[in-house]
Amino acid sequence: MEQIPSRSFWHKYQARWLQTGSLVCVGLDSEISKLPGCVLKSENPIWEFNRQIIDATAEAACCYKPNLAFYLSDGVRGLDALYKTVEHIPKEIPVILDCKVGDIGSTMQGYVSAFFDKLGIDAITANPLMGSDVLTPLLERENGFAFVLALTSNPSAFEFFKCACMAEEIGGWIRDFPCDRIGAVVGATQTGELKRMRELMPDRIFLIPGIGAQGGDLDAVMQFAIASKEQPNVLINSSRGIIFKDSSPNFAETAKAETIKLKNLILAALR
Repeated sequence: MEQIPSRSFWHKYQARWLQTGSLVCVGLDSEISKLPGCVLKSENPIWEFNRQIIDATAEAACCYKPNLAFYLSDGVRGLDALYKTVEHIPKEIPVILDCKVGDIGSTMQGYVSAFFDKLGIDAITANPLMGSDVLTPLLERENGFAFVLALTSNPSAFEFFKCACMAEEIGGWIRDFPCDRIGAVVGATQTGELKRMRELMPDRIFLIPGIGAQGGDLDAVMQFAIASKEQPNVLINSSRGIIFKDSSPNFAETAKAETIKLKNLILAALR
């Protein structure tokens, strides 16, 4: 294997898996209307909530994934929370910004600069519908990484991603890019497509949403979506099922317990 830059998402992910045995991506979908009452009087409620969640779950998490929409919805204060959150996450733990951007030329370059240079994340989610030009600014970066939407977990995904075998088209298209730079978003609820997605993209890291609140089958994911037991190349994302499991002042400890529980369920399914 070619030498991967030590600061790349690919490297951080592989190192984290080997060090912790965790494949859990904690989704920081910190919607302010759902935060526990005990943090709402804080100067910056989202930041205070995230700080406690990160401190409690860091040992068992492979990765964190803040969703940009929930930070934008709280305006300047929300963006401040996002910056503080990314800065607070231990540097050895990779961070994906769930932004689903996909544009061309200087517009995409603007996104890449804002998210990688200014915010300091390790990877983004990207919408591929405008074509390969979407990925050009990211691939020009030494350590850029994107999870391209290939087959999402929402109920209406079939309208585009299954129509005319688009998921297969995207899966085949992704293979043209280096595996240490491009992964794929593959929803856990699309059980019938998981095996085919892995066949199309044998060496890619899959970011898999849909476990938990959306009803995805973890056993099916671990049977059909992993690359191998030794190097699974999957990230199982859970957001609401971890961070909003408990609305009491003990929310962070509950999030820790749920992260450990999911980590252990994943490991058991790997055996």
